Amino acid sequence: MTVTWEELGWERVAAGVGRCRLPVWDCTAGLVVGADAVLVIDAGSSLAEGARVRARAQRLAGHRVTHLALTHPHFDHVLGSGAFAGAEVFGAVGVDGVVTRARDREELRADAVRHGLDARAAEEAVDALAAPRHLVSGERTLDLGAGRQVLLANVGPGHTAHDLAVLVPGDPEVVFCGDLVEESGEPQAGPDAVPSHWPAALDRLLDLGGEEALYVPGHGAVVDAAFVRAQRDALAARFGVSP
Repeated sequence: MTVTWEELGWERVAAGVGRCRLPVWDCTAGLVVGADAVLVIDAGSSLAEGARVRARAQRLAGHRVTHLALTHPHFDHVLGSGAFAGAEVFGAVGVDGVVTRARDREELRADAVRHGLDARAAEEAVDALAAPRHLVSGERTLDLGAGRQVLLANVGPGHTAHDLAVLVPGDPEVVFCGDLVEESGEPQAGPDAVPSHWPAALDRLLDLGGEEALYVPGHGAVVDAAFVRAQRDALAARFGVSP
């Protein structure tokens, strides 16, 4: 029996492209289904959450998740990565250090616990973190089969020093933005943000997708280019960045 995207908890954004809003922190996980491969974008906040995302993706696609892209190294986006054994993991240059250096792993664990994740679940997830083996410094194209290609673009720094966006060509084009864009609240600028470069990162997102693309924030509903541009201008004003 055919199972629909919605029955498995995915919102279909375009043909073969979807996302789901994970509970508690309203973090987005993305999905791109190709003929020969399946890409998941962001892994959730724990091993259990990552396993649920992977299982739902594989049931929908009919074959295993082959690729995982991490948009940035915050706990709610990366702590589920250990549940994607066998997947090729991608991230922006430098993100590998964040998930392998002892002090950064400890900060990830502590940040997750501060935000309410169970301490044991946080520790298990940090111990199992999957470090990206494929690091993107500019742009990189993934071939998912039957003509479906996805572009990974290092567009940061901004929200963090290691922000990766994912462009899925099509009609419409879809851009997964990570937390460079947030719809459900004001964009969060933690101690690892680079505010002076954030508006420029959003300019690069807009250059990638153009005016007609759909933009998938790290948190919240899918938005359009006008929303991204307005958030870019608000961030420039907030941080005193020249237009």
